[in-house]
Amino acid sequence: MTATGLLTSAFSDETTALAARLDQVLVTVRSDAGGGSGTAWSEDGLIVTNHHVVPGDRATVVLADGSEHDAVVEDRDPDHDLALLRIKATLTPATPGDSHAVRPGSLVFAIGNPWGQRGTLTSGIVFARGASNDENTVHIADVIRADLTLAPGNSGGPMVNAAGEVVGINSMIAGGMAVAIPSHSVVEFVGRSEPGEPGFLGITIQPVQVPHAIAASYQVEDEAALMLTGIEPGSPAEQAGLLPGDVVLGIGKRNRGLRHLAPALRSMRAGHPLDLHLLRGGKVIETHATPIARN
Repeated sequence: MTATGLLTSAFSDETTALAARLDQVLVTVRSDAGGGSGTAWSEDGLIVTNHHVVPGDRATVVLADGSEHDAVVEDRDPDHDLALLRIKATLTPATPGDSHAVRPGSLVFAIGNPWGQRGTLTSGIVFARGASNDENTVHIADVIRADLTLAPGNSGGPMVNAAGEVVGINSMIAGGMAVAIPSHSVVEFVGRSEPGEPGFLGITIQPVQVPHAIAASYQVEDEAALMLTGIEPGSPAEQAGLLPGDVVLGIGKRNRGLRHLAPALRSMRAGHPLDLHLLRGGKVIETHATPIARN
């Protein structure tokens, strides 16, 4: 086999494996509006889809194994065409990717249920970022546009990068092209929808650069993070032993770097502990802080 043939075969194997992985996070959503797709977002039954796919309070979700489940709409954001469903089932969740890194020329894939055909995978190239101002569509401030082939039924399904990470939720077709809501908007939406009151730590912060070696070792994107410049007396931050000058590199396993830290802090909930990765005195330490409800 020629070198070109080997490359083609390897690419085919990779896309076949990708389709199989994505099929596990894809769900079918049935509602009064007809049919659509959804993206499994957490193991405990959270599913992201489009606002226009589920106009009512309830829907039916069909998983990859064919099982049907009653779904409740927990939250919705019409301005971003997003809705959050919950079912009583254990899901294989998607892996969110960095939608900020998606630029014109990026290779992307979409999987969904166009015309009721489950698990249809298409590929394309991102050609633009920016606002959706198309006539007869929802205006959204930040979208990803790609030359993917979509059809009715794709709405709510994932747009992923070459690594299989979700960088967007497919929302509409405009000018024959796919339009998706970036994953950073989805992460913020899901975070605000988590149960409980907004959390308060008692910190003030400012962006700072992170030494290259530390950033590389701890996968800190763009070598930028957040430095604590103030700690309120008696606050959860003080009780957790946080100090002015500490640099927050990450919160949990996924939120590393400035682009992810700010949304994670905005979406924190009272009583939900945060796993913090801090740079202090040139060393990386791990600690925990539990936000409280602000009085």
